[in-house]
Amino acid sequence: MVKYGLVGAGYFGADLARALNQQEDAKVTVVYDPDNGAKIAEELGCDEAAGLDELVEREDISCVVVATPNYLHKEPVIKAAQHGKNVFCEKPIALCYEDCDAMVKACEENHVIFMAGHIMNFFNGVHHAKELINEGVIGKVLYCHSARNGWEDVQTSVSWKKIREKSGGHLYHHIHELDCVQFIMGGMPETVYMNADNVAHRGEEFGDEDDMIFINMKFSDNRYAVLEWGSAFHWPEHYLLIQGTKGAIRLDMFDAGVTLKVDGKEIHSLLHENEEEDANRTAIYHGTEMDGALQYGNPDKLPPLWLHGLIIKEMKYLNDIMHGMKPTKEFEKLLNGVAAREAIATADACTKSSREGRVVRMEEIL
Repeated sequence: MVKYGLVGAGYFGADLARALNQQEDAKVTVVYDPDNGAKIAEELGCDEAAGLDELVEREDISCVVVATPNYLHKEPVIKAAQHGKNVFCEKPIALCYEDCDAMVKACEENHVIFMAGHIMNFFNGVHHAKELINEGVIGKVLYCHSARNGWEDVQTSVSWKKIREKSGGHLYHHIHELDCVQFIMGGMPETVYMNADNVAHRGEEFGDEDDMIFINMKFSDNRYAVLEWGSAFHWPEHYLLIQGTKGAIRLDMFDAGVTLKVDGKEIHSLLHENEEEDANRTAIYHGTEMDGALQYGNPDKLPPLWLHGLIIKEMKYLNDIMHGMKPTKEFEKLLNGVAAREAIATADACTKSSREGRVVRMEEIL
């Protein structure tokens, strides 16, 4: 039996714990969250720690799951590692490369596992796309284009996610697409250039994050990527388009599904585990407005079917690793610190580019 401790029991953390308790020979035995801990501990039938130190000092747990707000990841990860605990940390791992590197190093120096919570890696559609690319179906990948755009109205309160120093804004909090592009491209770009601003959400009723972000990346061997994020778009889009010399792949997160286009033909497949999950995601995107991230931090709000399915897959993989499974090649970077470091390093380079108004080379960050 692998026993886990949970630090951060909000919307996402609570469901990570629920998913872990569904796994074979796995049990969340202690929770620490000053706001939601008592309620979630009662739901899970486990202990509530009075503080972080009490949790990481527990001898019965072998892995700590960190799902605090983004700006509060560093301390629990490092303390867990120093106490010989394996670590799973939600994305974004940190809000700067220096902190991310320190967190991964703490795990390396204490010889414990560090797993990055980059959940987009567990999409069936992402696996399928990578397989098609590895098999040469679309030829050499020349270009990736991702967009994650929508419109956000005034909310009843301002979530921590909308405060740049707490969430990192869209670039860090929604780092999935950046991580996925680097997964497809095989690593970091050589240079980045970012334009970003808050163009439609200024004032006390909003946070201070940029609501339009546009990034250009140049990879080795004449390959490129363009990434967009924002909450100032009345025409919502969410997709990743992969263009190759022989064909293309589109992963559509809005009208959920995957399309392979090759030899003038289109072949469709699932984005998630089954048709029900794809339909669930599509219905949510078409039927609701962005809520300003009010659900984050609220453990009473359950994730939708498609997201809960992904969380179960991700936690099964973590639990299998804790039981001695060797990471498969496609997931090695999630478990050796490389994906964590590469994602935050590129995000930092983009931030530097926007602030200084110039192209930034990755070696300026690393």
